[in-house]
Amino acid sequence: MALFRSPDTSGRVTALLLRTVLYSLLALGLIIVDKRYDQLGKIRQYLSIVAYPIQVAVASPFQGWAWFRESVTTRDTLRADNARLAQDLRVAQFKLQRYEALEAENMRLRALRENTAGVTSRFVIGRVVQVDLDAFRERVLVDKGARDGLFVGQAVLDAGGVFGQVTRVGALNSEVILISDSTHAIPVQVNRNGLRTVAVGTGDSAMLKLPYLSTSSDIAKGDLVVTSGLGGGFPPGYPVGIVTEVKRDPAQSLADVTVKPAAALDRARELLFVWLKEPSAPPPASAQPSAAVAANAPAAAAALASKAKSKATAPAATKQARAPSPETAASPATAGSPASAASAESAASAASAASPATGDHP
Repeated sequence: MALFRSPDTSGRVTALLLRTVLYSLLALGLIIVDKRYDQLGKIRQYLSIVAYPIQVAVASPFQGWAWFRESVTTRDTLRADNARLAQDLRVAQFKLQRYEALEAENMRLRALRENTAGVTSRFVIGRVVQVDLDAFRERVLVDKGARDGLFVGQAVLDAGGVFGQVTRVGALNSEVILISDSTHAIPVQVNRNGLRTVAVGTGDSAMLKLPYLSTSSDIAKGDLVVTSGLGGGFPPGYPVGIVTEVKRDPAQSLADVTVKPAAALDRARELLFVWLKEPSAPPPASAQPSAAVAANAPAAAAALASKAKSKATAPAATKQARAPSPETAASPATAGSPASAASAESAASAASAASPATGDHP
């Protein structure tokens, strides 16, 4: 057997090394092209279509086992669940009486501020089909994609509060980054006093951090943290978490604030993709002056007409004042007296002297 073996293995090693270098350069070139020009986006979408049945097939056994376990639940467990749900329903109905009053007050305040009734125009419900098992990545795969209108950066909620954002969209599915991911940050505010800050992920699905609050900030354990709506990524007022711990070190300028997420980041199966309402455009600035001019047009026209009428009646009154009255002209005593003739001559001379100034010719 030794006769059939090649004693020289340097050629084989050189070929393997050449292949390794060639494939490494090819992989590096593809990474650069995809990073700068996004030329592999369509290929990635086609691959996601091909991989979708495999993902469904992998998730089917777990879904089937969950269905089977729910189907064989004993009657005692169902009765206990029924009693617990009835108790929760009574408590919820009691709280609803107070919530209805608060909702009515909220609507009155919104009407005074002429604000909109909601912040979302529509929504789509998706189901989690895969969870990223990487310890440094908090992401899930959902069975909704570009055909459902999803887009990168879209806000994702669950029944408890804010869940995350869409980071990648395929034709049939999409990837969602959780708010607990170490690379994610979300603008928030304290619901009690409106204190604004930023919540960042820690890589742990049960904990968020508020790293930009000073030690003198008004925040305490038990405060509700909600979205502020700044930046337009998330609708305002949705719960993000509850403050569980506040540490203030006199030697540090910033406090160590820990928040427990309101959403079930490690248990949620159904997610809500929301579209924010577009803000209504303000009326053009030229519309208000034109409306004011139109409103004042009748008053201006009436003032001009009154001024013209006063100018038209002034000359007639002057002529009537200069002309002798019929009774005076008809009186024999007045007409025949020398005093009357002298006064008539003096009035005529005065009228002749005043006619150039007033513009009235005899």
